[in-house]
Amino acid sequence: MGELPLVAIALGAIYLGALVCIYRILLTYRTTQGAIAWIIGLLGLPYVAVPMFVLFGRYRFGGYVKARRLGDESLTDLLNRFEQQTTSIPTPTSDRSTEELQVLCRLGRQPFTNGNRCTLLRDGEATFEALFEAMEDATRYILLEFYIVRSDRVGRRIKSILERKLAQGVEVWFLYDDIGSVWLPRTYLNQLATAGARVASFGNGNIRRRRFQINFRNHRKLLVCDGRIGFVGGINLGDEYLGTVMDQEPWRDTHCRIEGPAVTGLQLAWLEDWNWASSDFPDLDWTPVENQAGDDEVLMLPTGPADTWETCTLFFLNCINNARTRLWIASPYFVPDFQIMNALQLAALRGVDVRILIPEKSDSRLIGLAAYSYLVQACKTGIGIYRYQPGFMHQKVILVDNRYAAVGTANMDNRSMRLNFEITAITTACHFVRSVESMLEEDLDSSRLMTEGDYQDRSLLFRLGCRAVRLLAPLL
Repeated sequence: MGELPLVAIALGAIYLGALVCIYRILLTYRTTQGAIAWIIGLLGLPYVAVPMFVLFGRYRFGGYVKARRLGDESLTDLLNRFEQQTTSIPTPTSDRSTEELQVLCRLGRQPFTNGNRCTLLRDGEATFEALFEAMEDATRYILLEFYIVRSDRVGRRIKSILERKLAQGVEVWFLYDDIGSVWLPRTYLNQLATAGARVASFGNGNIRRRRFQINFRNHRKLLVCDGRIGFVGGINLGDEYLGTVMDQEPWRDTHCRIEGPAVTGLQLAWLEDWNWASSDFPDLDWTPVENQAGDDEVLMLPTGPADTWETCTLFFLNCINNARTRLWIASPYFVPDFQIMNALQLAALRGVDVRILIPEKSDSRLIGLAAYSYLVQACKTGIGIYRYQPGFMHQKVILVDNRYAAVGTANMDNRSMRLNFEITAITTACHFVRSVESMLEEDLDSSRLMTEGDYQDRSLLFRLGCRAVRLLAPLL
C-alpha cells in the first residue's frame, strides 16, 4: 500500500513537469510544427519527453542575450566604438546594393563595408595553405573559433604554428565548441595553455550561465589575424577536410579569405562569443583599415538563438524572395521548414532558376531521408535538387542572380536557423560572384539531377520512413 502513493506522487510530478514544459512552449515557441511535436511527446510520453525538453527544448540562449545586451559595460563600450568607427566607412553605392542588402545590415547589426579584398578558397588544401600563411605572418594576435578541432595532422600543424607564434610574443585566443570537439584530447588544450594561449570552450567555459542549454552549438568557423585578415566558411580543423581520411568520402567544402574593414565585423562576432565563454575582454585592434588592393563590398552576418529575430531564417527568406533570375544553394543538410519551402516554390514559379545542391551520401542518415520527402514538392514547381556524386559535400554557399554571393557556416535546416550560432560572409564583388558561379557550375556538372521517380519509385516502407523523419524536422 505504501508503494502506491509513491508511484502516484512520481507520476503526478512527471505530468506536472510536462504541464510546466507545455506552458513554456506556449509562451516561447517559434514554429507551430515544433511546438506541436513537443506537446504531443510531453503528453504521450512525459517520462521521456520532460527530461529531453529540459536538455534540448529551449529555443532562446538566454544567458548570451543578457551578456550581449545587459552585460558588462566594457562590451557595450566596444560595441559602440565599433559602430562609430564603421559608420565612417562609405556604404556601398553601386546599383547592386539594393534595399534587400540593407535589410541584412539591420539584421546583422553591422554595415556593408568597402575597401575589402575577398578570395574564394575552393577546397581544404587551399584553405589550410592560406590559414597557415596568415597565422605565420601574424605579428600581434590570432583569434580562432572552430566547431570541430581534431588532434590529427592538421590539428597538430595548427598547434605547432600557434606555439611558435606564442614564443615570438604573438597573443593567441583559442575558442572551440565542446560538443563538436568532444574527441579533442585534453592534452592538446593543456599544451596550448602552457605555451601561453588563452583557451576556452563555448559550452563548459561558463557552465553556470549555460545550464540546461546544451542543445545550442557554436557552429562558427573563423580565424582573425591582427584584426586585418579573416577567414570564414565551412571548413573545421581536421584531416577530413583535406579528403585524406581513408574511411570517409572525399570532402568537398568552401571557405573564403577576407582582408579589410569587414574583418572588424568578424572580430566583433568572435568577441561576443569569447566574452560569453570566458567573461574576458581582450585588448584588440578596433580600427577598420581599408585594403588598398581591393574595393569589395562585404557584410559579415552573425546569426544565432540569442538574436532578437530568427536572423538566419530571415536571411534565407530575403535571398529567396529577392532572387530575380537565379538562386543556387549548396547545403549538406536540406531540411527546410514550411515557410522556406514555400518561398523556394514561389521563386521557381515566378521563373527563377532554383537549384539546391546536396550530397549523394549524407553523414546523417535521418537528414538524408528527410531530404527525399521534399522531392515531389520541388519537382512539381521546377526546383532542381542535385546530388553531388564525387564525395561528401559540406559547403554552405548561396548565389543570388549575378548580384551577390554568400559563403558561411549555416545549413538550410532547423538547427542552423534556430539553434546554432552561425556566421556568413556576403559580398557583391563581381569577381567573387563569378568565382562562385564557376565553382557551383563545376559542382553541378558533377551532380545528379533528381526526379520524382527517385522518391515515388522507392518502396512504400522507404517513403513512409522519409515522411516519418520529416515530422521530426523541427527537432533535427
